[in-house]
Amino acid sequence: MGDPSSSMEAEPSRPTPPTPPTPSSSLVQPSTKKKNKHARVFRIFRNVFRSFPIMTPVCKLPSLPGGILPDGRSVAGSRITGTLFGYRKGRVSLSIQENPKTLPTLVVELAIQTNVLQKEMSLGMVRIALESEKRPEKDKTKLLEEPLWTMYCNGKKSGYGVKKEATEEDLNIMEVLKAVSMGVGVLPGKSEAEGPDGEMAYMRAYFERVVGSKDSETLYMLSPDGNNGPELSIFFVRIG
Repeated sequence: MGDPSSSMEAEPSRPTPPTPPTPSSSLVQPSTKKKNKHARVFRIFRNVFRSFPIMTPVCKLPSLPGGILPDGRSVAGSRITGTLFGYRKGRVSLSIQENPKTLPTLVVELAIQTNVLQKEMSLGMVRIALESEKRPEKDKTKLLEEPLWTMYCNGKKSGYGVKKEATEEDLNIMEVLKAVSMGVGVLPGKSEAEGPDGEMAYMRAYFERVVGSKDSETLYMLSPDGNNGPELSIFFVRIG
């Protein structure tokens, strides 16, 4: 979450409820089609990265052939777009989209500051675990609909992750990044948030979403060269 990029200003829009697109937004609703659970093995997006030099792998992991993750499982699931963004001294938010042109299906405010996450990622692989309490069998609440998670970063408890409705600012950021499939950079921020020089750092990548059960899902971001393992893994799990 990275190197400065060119300044861009989001078009102001009228106050509207956070979930639907604003009049100035061209983001569309995500598809309601059911995804094939047996999607083909994740294809590394090396061709795109060859023409997008901003992002470089930060992890020094042993080579993992054939899309095999550290726990020995092969990567198979649905591909989604994940964006981590936040002001340098503010908390990081995670936005999940079906693709860069759709509205977010989930926005979670994580219990870690942007500059702290940047430091963690510069040191190596980062594992974020978001845990919630297991619900009774009759409770039909889906895992990613949980409102609150206890968050751990590389095994250390860091606070609570909170699901939230996408704000107007969140939607403006997704609109500005609509043409970006993968990359890192900064966007101009609001002066009241961090002063006149405040900037919004972002990191966007494709994630492989692997559903283990109704109580566990994992998002794996793989290195762009296709030879290393995930440099960032985000686990959603119910325990108890």
